[in-house]
Amino acid sequence: MSLEALAKTPTGIEGLDEITGGGLPRGRTSLVCGSAGSGKTVLGMEFLVRGARDFGEPGVFMAFEETERELAQNVACFGFDLEALAAQGKLALDHVFLERGEIEETGEYDLEALFVRLGDAIDTVKAKRVVLDSIEVLFGGLQNEGIVRSELRRLFRWLKDKGVTSIVTGERGDGSLTRYGLEEYVADCVILLDHRVSEQISTRRLRIVKYRGSFHGADEYPFLMGQDGISVLPITSLGLNHEATEERISSGVPDLDAMLGGKGLFRAGSTLVSGTPGTGKSSLAAHFALAACKRGERALYLGFEESAAQILRNMKSIGLDLRPWVDKGLLHLETVRPSSLGLEAHLVAMHRLVVEVDPRVIVVDPISTFLSPTNGAAVKSMLTRLVDYLKTRQITALFTHLASPEQDLGPSEQGVSSIMDSWLQLRDVERDGRRSYGILVLKARGMAHSHEIREFVLSDHGIRLGGICTQESTGAAGR
Repeated sequence: MSLEALAKTPTGIEGLDEITGGGLPRGRTSLVCGSAGSGKTVLGMEFLVRGARDFGEPGVFMAFEETERELAQNVACFGFDLEALAAQGKLALDHVFLERGEIEETGEYDLEALFVRLGDAIDTVKAKRVVLDSIEVLFGGLQNEGIVRSELRRLFRWLKDKGVTSIVTGERGDGSLTRYGLEEYVADCVILLDHRVSEQISTRRLRIVKYRGSFHGADEYPFLMGQDGISVLPITSLGLNHEATEERISSGVPDLDAMLGGKGLFRAGSTLVSGTPGTGKSSLAAHFALAACKRGERALYLGFEESAAQILRNMKSIGLDLRPWVDKGLLHLETVRPSSLGLEAHLVAMHRLVVEVDPRVIVVDPISTFLSPTNGAAVKSMLTRLVDYLKTRQITALFTHLASPEQDLGPSEQGVSSIMDSWLQLRDVERDGRRSYGILVLKARGMAHSHEIREFVLSDHGIRLGGICTQESTGAAGR
């Protein structure tokens, strides 16, 4: 006797289908709950729009708060043209106005009229998907819990009997997922959306609370609501199933390539460059990106301290003219303040940029701007996800990190370095009253490498390495 797997309906929402293992349960009801402004209506609408647009499945959206016109205006910013889909017979919008004062609580109260209206809309467009937004407004005038529970069960059963894949939204209650505390037991799939503010930074998270008959990701996943709708961090970035290649690429500095076994860095590897301020971390990162452009590869440079104009000007001072590569479309400079978004939002934004630019190499300069005395574990988790995601796409990454001048190896460096394949440390060197720099390969997985501290020289013609630095003149550094 063969076991039949649970059929699923893809949502088309980036990342959500991966977390749910293929989408929502087909022909069943899912509950999307959360506080006001968490994104419930947007998720439901995107489920319908992508179903109609991408999967040929018409849908019905029944709203109890917003009118059809208000809905169309509110989701237009996500690129959803509801009026066009309605004109094509792919989407039906229906606003049902309920006056609480007119609702009489009697033992005969039921949803029969709603079933007739909803059934007509389903038949008109031959809908495969339905969204009801929201439970609270539908039952807002009722205080009799017995009636509410009875009608909720009947509603969910009716939707299942119609064979449509449906979403019902609900406001989060006190001590329960929703106000009535019953929907999560009736629904086959429950998705909880959360919108929180920490240290004046807003973040959104999604969690699959339950999914009958299916394995699913149970963690909290960051998500964004951007110009293309909802984007959830894909779980494919959390595994160790990426391929390892023998191909090597240049760091952009021939002398450094020689220290790395004479062949440079592994393709799709991750490298950490650490050191104190002013030792040349960003300059080394620019060499790395420039080398990729010269090979005809796209490079993505994510800067979190300087503007794009500053980066171009500063690199020109050491003989690196990056402007022509920007104009050719091979070098993409994206700069933003780390405080503009939360960690999870930055991570999702980086994923989106990687998809849009499709680079072969990426620079993140510097990761230390995300660190605070209390969030070291969160930053390491974020970087682990990013590194794994880049490896699955075979993208070579270089991360810079600002080290503490007082410590040889700070705790943040040691924590981050464990997820990196290679670690280059830039050091301060004092000689005869003047400051110079050295570079050391602390680790390079899978390759023989130099254990010497070489002189690191920043000149008008870029970076070059000199002779071996003496031990007594060397201290920790990096910029």
